[in-house]
Amino acid sequence: MKNMSLIILLSTAFISCAQVSKSKNVNVISVEDVKWEKLNPARGDKSPQAGTLWGDRKGKPATGFLAKFVDGFSSPPHIHNVSYRAIVIDGLIHNDDPKAANMWMPNSSYWTQPAGEAHITSARGQSNIALVEIDHGPYLVKPISKEYDNGQRPYNIHASNIIWKQRDSYQFVDIWKNEKDIIVGSLLKFKNQISMKTKESKYVLITGNIKFDKKVLGPGSLIEFHAQDSLNATCLSDNCIIYRKIL
Repeated sequence: MKNMSLIILLSTAFISCAQVSKSKNVNVISVEDVKWEKLNPARGDKSPQAGTLWGDRKGKPATGFLAKFVDGFSSPPHIHNVSYRAIVIDGLIHNDDPKAANMWMPNSSYWTQPAGEAHITSARGQSNIALVEIDHGPYLVKPISKEYDNGQRPYNIHASNIIWKQRDSYQFVDIWKNEKDIIVGSLLKFKNQISMKTKESKYVLITGNIKFDKKVLGPGSLIEFHAQDSLNATCLSDNCIIYRKIL
């Protein structure tokens, strides 16, 4: 009987440790828990808001943050000291050269902005949010008098121009590559459920609401895997789109 009790105790301890270990491999941040602050404090009340999902845009690490704009927002021409990539989560956003005609990009549209290139950003809609990603910080706003050419070229991809490819129970489109020509960012679109094995990676919900690990998450929420695991999520909307960042 003592041996049986010991076996049960050890088995329970093993299961408990496994559960703790698995929970440490996954980090979930609901958009409701995101803390907002001024993206460009120098503009005071006219500044967009920023909510960090990972990293630190004021420091040196790679960072992903949500940028939130009020209806009718339009920045003065400016440059950034670092290149960034962005995906529209809500509303309509325009990002281009100061003299370019407005091209309003809706949800799931994406664009890149090279460091040093003059541009403006505008927003139209009751709620305007984008996911912004940088490879290193700090993320700074500077006047166009500091403009320079870093050799990169920007692009804007309107949602209507995305060509989706089918894979298993979901569709996908690869949207960024790194300097070694390796894909590091994709959009995944699915209905009902998605189930896939994943390596260390980050997932940001772009469209719809999903249920993951008994939690209901809205657009702008983060699911972060620190080791090889499985992404199993249920779409609670007509369609769901998730951004996958491969580390």
